[in-house]
Parts: sequence; C-alpha cells; structure tokens
Amino acid sequence: MAMGGSFQSETPAGRGSALEVLGVFLRLGVTSFGGPVAHLGYFHAEFVRRRRWLAEHDYADLVALCQFLPGPASSQFGIAVGLGRAGWLGALAAWVGFTLPSALLLIAFALGVGAIAGPAAVGAIHGLKVVAVAVVAQAVWGMAKSLCADRPRAGIALAAAVLAVLLPGAGGQLGAIALGGLVARRALQVAPLPAERHLDYGVSRRQGAVLLALCGGLLVALPALATLTGAVGLAMVAVFFKAGALVFGGGHVMLPLLQAGVVPPGWVSNDVFLAGYGAAQAVPGPLFTFAAYLGAAMGPPLGGWAGGLVLLLAIFVPAFLLIVGALPFWEALRHREGIRRALAGVNAVVVGILGAALYDPVWTGAIHSRADFCLALAAYGLLVVGRVPPVAVVAFCAVVGCLSGLAR
Repeated sequence: MAMGGSFQSETPAGRGSALEVLGVFLRLGVTSFGGPVAHLGYFHAEFVRRRRWLAEHDYADLVALCQFLPGPASSQFGIAVGLGRAGWLGALAAWVGFTLPSALLLIAFALGVGAIAGPAAVGAIHGLKVVAVAVVAQAVWGMAKSLCADRPRAGIALAAAVLAVLLPGAGGQLGAIALGGLVARRALQVAPLPAERHLDYGVSRRQGAVLLALCGGLLVALPALATLTGAVGLAMVAVFFKAGALVFGGGHVMLPLLQAGVVPPGWVSNDVFLAGYGAAQAVPGPLFTFAAYLGAAMGPPLGGWAGGLVLLLAIFVPAFLLIVGALPFWEALRHREGIRRALAGVNAVVVGILGAALYDPVWTGAIHSRADFCLALAAYGLLVVGRVPPVAVVAFCAVVGCLSGLAR
C-alpha cells in the first residue's frame, strides 16, 4: 500500500502538501489555548467547518479513537489529519506545527528568558482563556446537532455530561465512554457507513502492527537498558516515554507520573517542577510540551535546548506510534454494524464530555466577571453569527484582555 493517503469524505478536499499542513498547524499551535478539549474545538472549526478536510462523522470517529488511546488526544488527532492529508511528511508537519511554538516558549522559560509578567501579558492570557469558552461552545453545539439528533443519543450525551461532572478526570470519562458504547450497541439503530466514506491513511495493517509492536518494545526495553547501563540520560528518556505511552486523560493526568519520575531522583526540584507547570498553562498547544521545559531545566547529561528537544521527542514518540499504528485497524472496525452502533453512542458521549468540560475547566477557569461573560458572548457571536475566522477572534480577545489588564 502507498505510503501516503488522502481523505475521502462527504466533502472531499483532495490531497495536499506537507507545507500546507505545516502552515495550518503552525497557526493552530500559536493560537490554540485552553487545553485538549478546546483544541478539539479549534480543530472542528478548522477541518470540518472551514477547510472541509473531514466530514462531521469522520471527525467524531477520529476523536473517539484518540480518546481511547493513551497519550495527548489533540496531538494524536492532528497527526492523523496530517497523515491523511499529506502522508508521513504531513503527519510530521502537523506535529511540528502544533507542538513547536509552546515547546520553544517553555524551553525559553526554563532558561530564564521567557517569564510572563506584567498586567498586559496577564490580561492577554486571560482573554485567550475566555475565547476558549466560545470555541468549545461552538463545537458542542455543532456536534450535538449532528451526533445527538434523536432522543436516545441526546439522553446518552446528557448522562455522560453528568457523569463527567460528578467524576472528573480520566476515570469518569473512560467510564462514560464504555457505558455509552455498551448501551448504544444494544439500543441504537444506525445506518451503515457508505464504502466511499473510507479514509485511506496510506498505512497497511502490517505497518500498523509493526508500529504498535515497536511502541510496546521500547516501553520495555528503554528502562531495562537504563538499568543495565546506568546511563542517567537513558533513564530520563525512559521516564518520559513511559508517560507518553501509558497516560490516559490528557496532560493533567501525566503530571503525577512525571513528578514521581523526575523530582525524587533530584533531576529537578519540586519548586522548579511546579513553576514549569504554571507556565505550561499560559502557552498554546498541547500540555505534553511541559516535557520540553523539564528537559531544559535539568542538569547534565541533558539540560538546555538540546535536553528540552530530546525529552519532547521522548514523550511524543509513543503518541505517534500509537495513533498511526491503530488507524488501519480502526478504519476496518468502524465499518462493522455492531461497532457503528457502539460508536454512535461513544460519539454522543464525546459530546457530553465536551459539554461537561465547557463548564469545568473551561468556563470555571475563564469566566470570573460580567465583563468576561460579555467577552465570551461576543466571541461566540463572531464565530457563529459573523463567521469570523477563529484566529481573528482569538486575536480580538487577546487584545481586549491586554487592554483590560492595563486598565486595572
């Protein structure tokens, strides 16, 4: 099978270039604040509504797969989109564009030249958190109309939202996904997926199996080699590879595992660790780029720019191997009738989880006053009614936040 594939959906966009993918994801990497849930909202606006690289159900199916896999869901989604659009180079371009801006900012912060200070900067960051409310709200509404079109699926979504609010964290989300899939498999009736809706990622099952096996092999081999050789650098890489390969539920769930891996050995102090975690909340892109900060803040044999980039690769390589390795199997599974019914329920659950996240942490972390609410409402109106490009709305909210910070 060819090494590059193309998306085929209800609104086929054709093949693109890796340079095109890099440009799109670089802009997203600079403007996508708000965490993985907000990132998926930005992706929905960009790839379903604006560029039409994905149909609505293809988007939802891919989100469901990324929620099932360990690792950074939004980054894995981006890698899959890049792979489908421009092959292997497209996958790499998507990851580089989405990841590099925040990674470079965090490395600079670790080296003491990127600290965010002053009322203008703080206000701008708050404005960017507010716009995430509008972006996620738009995604929830758009996905609910297409994925929860009947009462059973709407009920599944509402139940999932309640469960996700009452049981925050990865446990509640995974429990809701499992229950929603089981209920839907028995209770829902869905139309089969047309054959022409098959997405060709250009990865064969044999290649997928090799990538999944490679991920599992490295997960075992890296710590074993570190123990045998006593190489501190290899031990550091093993810790970050393990975090990238085993963590479900996003970057926040990754933090305890990393803290247990880097603080007790004395690679970084707890104060340095927490300072970097705070900085990671203020930059766009995936929270997993926190690894770049830790690598830059460590002492020899890593440290500095080289250390930051090495550990950035260590934590993201499993995500790359897992999503690319799983895609050919997923494309076959999602066409089966029983899987389609379960997947319809899972997609409804994703809407519910997204709705719950709109409340906490997106709303609770951004809306603290009437002015915040008005700004979020204005941003929503610009996106939905005015159809203003998300990047322009993000810039608008950052400027308003900056001016508000100066006025205080």
